[in-house]
Amino acid sequence: MSEIKFDQRSAIEKLVSLMAMLRDKEYGCPWDLEQSIDSLIPYTLEEVYEVVDAIEKNDMHDLEEELGDLLFQVVFYAQLAEEEGLFSFDDVANGITNKLVRRHPHVFPGGKVTNFGMKPDLSADQVVVNWETIKQAEKAEKLSKKGKSDTDIEATSVLDDVPMALPALERSRKLQKRAANEGFDWQELSPVLAKLKEEIGELEDAIGKGEIESVQAELGDVLFAMVNVARHTRVDAELALRSTNQRFERRFKWIETKLHEQGKTVADVKLDELDKLWEQAKATGL
Repeated sequence: MSEIKFDQRSAIEKLVSLMAMLRDKEYGCPWDLEQSIDSLIPYTLEEVYEVVDAIEKNDMHDLEEELGDLLFQVVFYAQLAEEEGLFSFDDVANGITNKLVRRHPHVFPGGKVTNFGMKPDLSADQVVVNWETIKQAEKAEKLSKKGKSDTDIEATSVLDDVPMALPALERSRKLQKRAANEGFDWQELSPVLAKLKEEIGELEDAIGKGEIESVQAELGDVLFAMVNVARHTRVDAELALRSTNQRFERRFKWIETKLHEQGKTVADVKLDELDKLWEQAKATGL
């Protein structure tokens, strides 16, 4: 391929072409040629978290770079799938474009982009409800196309397509949200908090009995209940915990620095003194 012809392509066309070159059986990269759809999973997860990290640091330069790395993962998967005759990058791009048009009838009346230009007359909450309704209709249609009977379609669960690979807190939120959409939810916060207290009591009982399996199960119930509290208070549990992790890290490092100035380490100091230093770190606004 000539350099001029390559340079005349759009940015995404260049990336897709470059990916094909990296996978070229004769001249491609040995590492890229060894990869499979399954082998890319850990790299994809790493890139997603690096995108989140750049956003939380408010580092837009890093975000630009990390989004490029994440896009490369998408192009890589598409290349592997095309080699197997499954789908191409264009199929992926067209698929999400069609889905977005279909799931935004309030923006594209009649499911046509050419009808864009009418101001939506519904709230953000109504959009979410409509989105879930459309998703369930799409799910039923997919099953029908696969030759499933009406009975099979009715027997499927609204929880079936909640990805197993999601972080546990996020998966808990999605499971609860799906169930809530079906009416399986408390309408007020008070019973949610009462359930949390109940689960904490059961955890304390399990700890008192020294039964490890029961402790694990009850601890899981407490965490699940906490996610429910977060959902009812419109707090993202995953982001809340990440924020707490960051605060802990900042305060602990502050303590390490103060002790280092005294020629000490955390291991050299008693807990009551560490508690005092922790309160000092909090007082600084960390």
